[in-house]
Amino acid sequence: MNTRTLFGTDGVRGTANTEPMTADLALRLGMAAGAYFTRGDHRHTVVIGKDTRLSGYLLEPALTAGFIAVGMDVVLLGPLPTPAVAMLTRSLRADLGVMISASHNAYQDNGIKLFGPNGFKLSDAAEAEIEHLLDNGLEGRRVSPDALGRARRLDDAGGRYIEAVKATFPRGLRLDGLKIVLDCAHGAAYRVAPRVLWELGAEVIPLGIEPDGFNINRDRGSLATEAMRHAVVAHGADLGLALDGDADRVVLADEKGDLVDGDQVLAVIARAWRDDGRLRGGGVVATVMSNLGLEHHLKDLGLSLARTPVGDRYVVEHMRAQGFNLGGEQSGHIVMSDVGTTGDGLAAGLQVLAALVQGGRPASAALTVFEPLPQVLRNVRVAGPRAPAEVLTLTPVTAAIAEGEARLTDRGRILIRKSGTEPLIRVMAEGEDDALVSAVVDDIVTVIQASVAP
Repeated sequence: MNTRTLFGTDGVRGTANTEPMTADLALRLGMAAGAYFTRGDHRHTVVIGKDTRLSGYLLEPALTAGFIAVGMDVVLLGPLPTPAVAMLTRSLRADLGVMISASHNAYQDNGIKLFGPNGFKLSDAAEAEIEHLLDNGLEGRRVSPDALGRARRLDDAGGRYIEAVKATFPRGLRLDGLKIVLDCAHGAAYRVAPRVLWELGAEVIPLGIEPDGFNINRDRGSLATEAMRHAVVAHGADLGLALDGDADRVVLADEKGDLVDGDQVLAVIARAWRDDGRLRGGGVVATVMSNLGLEHHLKDLGLSLARTPVGDRYVVEHMRAQGFNLGGEQSGHIVMSDVGTTGDGLAAGLQVLAALVQGGRPASAALTVFEPLPQVLRNVRVAGPRAPAEVLTLTPVTAAIAEGEARLTDRGRILIRKSGTEPLIRVMAEGEDDALVSAVVDDIVTVIQASVAP
């Protein structure tokens, strides 16, 4: 059985122009993925989108060359959100979709995400097979000169996505009279997202719509919300939305500038969909990171919360297997299978706006629907010779975790995990006692830091 070493929880990611995120790797990955998805005698096609990082100019042509080398035609979409790439992969009946993005990371990083012909992210098994092809036998995959693929640009890609997203907003509703601050993180949605809200009737105050190749996610977006929150209050807006660099996640701010995270968004959409009969599966799928308060709230609504490992593709896999149509992450990845195949920050924001319009209440009353239990998350960077997974097996670390669990008893929980995209160990605890939760996290972090110190 082949194993995955190149792919993480969300594709391949790293510092641009440094192993593994080099033009050489992109070319060979294009060949391997193209070979894997070459099935049948038809003319094979791949669509490629990207965000606004400077290194997109490095990786896009390298991937294109790899696909062309194995006989695939390439459709270049330019800067577009990740969910747009997934949507267009299906819409164009392509054999494969590629998004070049490192999501919420700074411009120095970049990544490559792959989507199958159904628009879903690939399984671990498929990624392992592609890695196997990458390392074994690409030489024989090159086609003859007369069978090389061709490349073209899809000029109306943005317009197609705009119309598709607008179609997810309930028929007959409008955003007329709403003032909305929209932070696009200088990222992939900088053109399409403001147009969607404006065309639906909103007054839009845009932020983060001037990408220069270097400023993606810098002081803007879903992980840097201060500017968005300040603008909401300063402009007297009804709501703020902040997307990340590839627009597959969203966080919101109410009219007071207070944040509304992905757990609250899931709760708002779940209740609205339950009330109008659209919710399937009897509940919601979320990850182990979602707050216990969400679980208790859903239980009060007669709904369940199914938990998966961190990563929106694991949420999607469980949704598909068990018949759910709503899932997501606390970070703002919201997946609505009736709408698309992956997280879509803009489409999720529209569902929240629909609930706001229909409820007729201010965002502060309509969007904070449960009281979160105190939750503390700290990241510990592992810079020494030991990998994060190895650090978590060290006796002092396992003992500290066991002690923390004993202190919380059944009034809370601890979650320790390694990041799938960075050399980090994430330490999270939550429970009824805020001071106790903080103390437990601090003690575990201290032990981990001592264990990785040179």
